[in-house]
Amino acid sequence: MKNPYPDRKKQRMAILIDGDNAQPSLIVKILAEAGKYGQISIRRIYGDWTTPQMNGWKDSLNNHAIQPIQQFRYTVGKNATDSAMIIDAMDLLHSGLVDGFCIVSSDSDYTRLATRIREAGILVMGIGQRKTPKPFVNACNVFIFTENLIDTIDDKQIADAERVPGNGTNQPAPNPLPLLREAFSMAADEDGWAHLGAIGMNLRQLDPSFDPRTFGYSQLLQLIKAHKDVFTIRKEDDKGPSAVYIKLTSKRKTRKPVSPRKQVQV
Repeated sequence: MKNPYPDRKKQRMAILIDGDNAQPSLIVKILAEAGKYGQISIRRIYGDWTTPQMNGWKDSLNNHAIQPIQQFRYTVGKNATDSAMIIDAMDLLHSGLVDGFCIVSSDSDYTRLATRIREAGILVMGIGQRKTPKPFVNACNVFIFTENLIDTIDDKQIADAERVPGNGTNQPAPNPLPLLREAFSMAADEDGWAHLGAIGMNLRQLDPSFDPRTFGYSQLLQLIKAHKDVFTIRKEDDKGPSAVYIKLTSKRKTRKPVSPRKQVQV
């Protein structure tokens, strides 16, 4: 889906995650989705880090520079995370440090917060499961269901993609496809094409350490060409050497036309 707020592309976003109502396995996709609406300058996640259920977040916090905010549960069965997150959101709103918010939760308790941010003329997007109550969904300018963030590309297509060469060490090069696809989705227009330069900027936003040389290539275009089973490349020479566009290669098989049955004469 094309970004309905293109003028906000380079503005600052704060992503606030309710650790009790979000999935660590989707953190890269969540960051990619929020990155469509601005540069994520503040990344915070809230929860009681003394409980075992928060252990799944620890690797994601280090890898994506997300700041954990501790909030003890003062009463058994009660979630105090939402209160801490709402207070921080209001502080950020009045500080003027950000131009938009991304609230990651499926909890209806954030409905009034989303409404208040929207009333201030600030973009507020939500990310949560399809079971999220309608009031919270409708209080946001944009709401993304996590079910829609699951890969739609056939896993076999990725497995059959060309293996990239090593990086000069005994360690195999990591698989760049997940990151490439996320950066592509952030830059794609309504026709499914994305400018190569935009993909490059999105890659750096998703992973500041991204470098095509890590995968054995000196340029991003060369890395994408190595995965021709996944991406299609289009060059527009009349617009200059930088007019290179990328699109996901369709792998859908078309059915062969069925020949009509011969009519039986009686």
